[in-house]
This record gives sequence, C-alpha cells and structure tokens, in this order.
Amino acid sequence: MSEPTVKSPFNGPLETGVRSLAILTAAFPMAMDLQRLVEMDYLVVHSEDAKGPSSLHAPLPLRAGELLVRRGLIESGLKLMVRRGLLNRIASYDGFSYIATDSAQPFVSSLTSSYSLKLLDRAKWAYETYGSTPTEEVRKVTHRIFRWTSEFQAFEQRGVE
Repeated sequence: MSEPTVKSPFNGPLETGVRSLAILTAAFPMAMDLQRLVEMDYLVVHSEDAKGPSSLHAPLPLRAGELLVRRGLIESGLKLMVRRGLLNRIASYDGFSYIATDSAQPFVSSLTSSYSLKLLDRAKWAYETYGSTPTEEVRKVTHRIFRWTSEFQAFEQRGVE
C-alpha cells in the first residue's frame, strides 16, 4: 500500500486565498495585481526575513524556491475568494487587480485562532511597511531576501558555518 500524499497545510487555495484576503483587507481600499500580491504574500509569510515581526511560517531550508511556485497558488486562492464574494476582480488596461469587498472585513474579523491573528498582524505590518512602495521596489526587497536565503542555503549544504 502506498503512502498518502501529504500537502502543505499552508499553500492550498484556501490558505493562500485567506492570506491574500488579509493583505487586501489591511490595504483597503487599495487594489493590488497578482504580482504585487505574490510579493506581499512572501513578506507576510517570511516577515522576519524583511526585518519585521517573527515570521508566520518556520524558516524551512528550501524556502527560496517558494517565489517560483507562489504565483499559481495565490491565483487559485484569489479565484476562490472571488467566488465566495470576499474579493472583486477589476479589469483595467494594465490587467487585473483585486480588491476586498464589503464582506471581507467582517469575515477577517471573525478569524480568531492564534495563527489567524498572527496572519492579520503580519498583513497589517506588510501593508504599513510596503503599501506605498512601488511594486518594483518591493520586488527588489523580496528578491534580495530570496538571493540571501539561496546563498545561505548553499553554505549550509556544503557544511560551511
């Protein structure tokens, strides 16, 4: 008998959708496109890497690869939140953006688990810290972190301390 496949509890459509919802609720009435949400999600999950509060998730050794797969996961989560009426998708000449609906804040306020409260705190921190920063500048921050963790992991794998 084969072992069941174990999926990460933090990266399914529901989890990534709720993280995006938390970010967009903190940023309301600001709308964000998918790329901006990818960058903000990384900052929410790994806030400590950006000199913020303790990270939402443990610093796994291979997290540098997350930026490569995060976009599709977040897109699935956004679609789920749009179908549930918690986010609106807005079309423009530049593409699509997402904004929290009037139902988003009551839903987010109903989240009371320890993890959820930390998530909401990190989303607020990320918006307060990077909300007015252009997406290209935020991308530079996350890619600098990405590069640093990649280099650090290379040293760890070689046994260099």
